[in-house]
Amino acid sequence: MMKKIFILFLVAIVAQKANANVKLTETQKLYNEIGLTGVMSYELFEKGLNGYSKIEKQKPIITFIDFSKPSDSERIFVIDIEQKKLLYRTYVSHGKNSGSNYAKYFSNDVGSFKSSLGFYVTNETYYGKNGYSLRLEGLEKGVNDKARERAIVVHGAKYSNPEMISQYNRLGRSLGCPALPTKISQEIIDTIKDGSVLFIFADDGNYLSKSALLKS
Repeated sequence: MMKKIFILFLVAIVAQKANANVKLTETQKLYNEIGLTGVMSYELFEKGLNGYSKIEKQKPIITFIDFSKPSDSERIFVIDIEQKKLLYRTYVSHGKNSGSNYAKYFSNDVGSFKSSLGFYVTNETYYGKNGYSLRLEGLEKGVNDKARERAIVVHGAKYSNPEMISQYNRLGRSLGCPALPTKISQEIIDTIKDGSVLFIFADDGNYLSKSALLKS
């Protein structure tokens, strides 16, 4: 009996030492330092950082949009990589032909009124029919490279305000643009404009197989 207890004790010590020797990757450390546990998935963060590292940008900021979450959840996250800080976390709408509460269908086609996945770089701002807006440059051929042609931009919209959720159990939908709540849209646009990275993600097999930026 004593021998069995002693063996179990040794196994516990070995296991404890093994756990102590497990080293976190730099991405895991950054995820923990920013405090993202329970906020956004590590899978999303890891994939976004992998693409971010390969993209030429002007700002150390990456915006994540998680379309694996429903529209009645906060699913856009703006992160300053240098400051290791979550700057914004709020709601965002998807294209009306991408789905109801969940975005399930994606397209790069003009007139599809669907959202496009993948990596973008933010460009200039302008005032259009949706007010203060931010142009996006899609970086992935065949996935989102028609963003300018489709006028896919970041803008504010009343249908993206959280009050819509209490009425309809979801946000309203756009024509393909990532539309933000009106109260915070200008502030977010001014933070991410002029050369930051934006990553729109969903667990979509077609995109995951196509994207060169997601590959190590």
